[in-house]
Amino acid sequence: MNRLLRVGIDTLFTSITPILGWFLLGILVDKNLINIFTLIYPMQFVISAIQSVFGTGANISAIRDKNKSAVFSGIFCGATIGFIILGGVILNIDSYIQFMNMDITIYRIFAIYAVAQMFLQLLLNLSLYKLYYENKNKIANQYSLTFNLINFSALILMSILTKSQVAIASISFTITMIFTFWMICHIVEKEKFKINILNCIKYDSAYLFAEISMFIIYLFGFKNSFNFGEKYILATSFATLITDTQWDISGAIKTIAQIDIAKKEFSYEEHIKNSRKLVGLLISSSLVMGIVLYPIYQVDITATLIIVSVELITMYLYPSYLTRLTYIQLEHSAIKATVQKQIANILRIVCSFLATPFCTSIGLTFSAIYQLMSTHYIIKKNGIYMEMKEEQEKRLINNGKEVWEQ
Repeated sequence: MNRLLRVGIDTLFTSITPILGWFLLGILVDKNLINIFTLIYPMQFVISAIQSVFGTGANISAIRDKNKSAVFSGIFCGATIGFIILGGVILNIDSYIQFMNMDITIYRIFAIYAVAQMFLQLLLNLSLYKLYYENKNKIANQYSLTFNLINFSALILMSILTKSQVAIASISFTITMIFTFWMICHIVEKEKFKINILNCIKYDSAYLFAEISMFIIYLFGFKNSFNFGEKYILATSFATLITDTQWDISGAIKTIAQIDIAKKEFSYEEHIKNSRKLVGLLISSSLVMGIVLYPIYQVDITATLIIVSVELITMYLYPSYLTRLTYIQLEHSAIKATVQKQIANILRIVCSFLATPFCTSIGLTFSAIYQLMSTHYIIKKNGIYMEMKEEQEKRLINNGKEVWEQ
């Protein structure tokens, strides 16, 4: 549970800081800026896809393929690809804003800032993954906290000193960029360039293709929802505001499972128990945030309750199918895990085009139900529950022998 919380805390810093930043910018600069969070929301899945291959996959490759250079090579490749993709979005930011049915003149400057900031976040996350797999969680916490404090403080301080959006965005980004490159120099050791990209993809393929699908789901799903007017834009923004950080933190469940499975230290029962405790805390925090922030935003209660209820119910179910899928991916069949996850995502993509403001919520519901059923079927049919139990017993016996010998 302690490691889950440590990884979750890093995600909390990275996730909550932009939310607080956009919230305060809406007060200090322009009330419309709170919608930037929803505007660029689909882009977070682009950097998550890059992290999947060059963060998670590269670190697992370093262990399983005994290729120490994979970590440095992964960070270099991830940074390069992220720069190209996010740079392309910045160059075409007007088209992106227009596609999302929002006002270019209101959102252009800070949309550019937000996408550029995502690149720095990508560099941070790639560096943190290296520390996680080296069991340096405390050091990772320190770097994550410092990065986000600098980012947040620079943004808010500049917003107090000037109302020029160009000055606020450019100076804040420059300050955070300087720290980011300093951090990388202290964390990443230079190695020879050697990486098996196919293996990096294989070790996290289910989640790689899931992130790509999630980009499509939210890009078209939000575009569809926003066509129904301001009421649903605000309801969606509010629901995302009080649940997105929690969803991000729940990703620690997968990260810890992958580390333990890769190192042959995984206990299914213990991991599920700790994961459910974490999710219970996350759901409680979402409810508290909703109650506190509702008087400020005065969103449509019916639309908001529908969206938030779906988010929290599926979050409660998340540890069960996420843990099973992670084990299937690494220990049984990467192909089965990837196919199963992609079918779930195809269901969500199809639902994203439904003519309703709740299209993304409907898709999330069908996806969760399918994944619960499919992962249970794969594990039961292939006797994987017994396999996990046997591995756990072997680990306990080996640990007992080590203690006895000492």
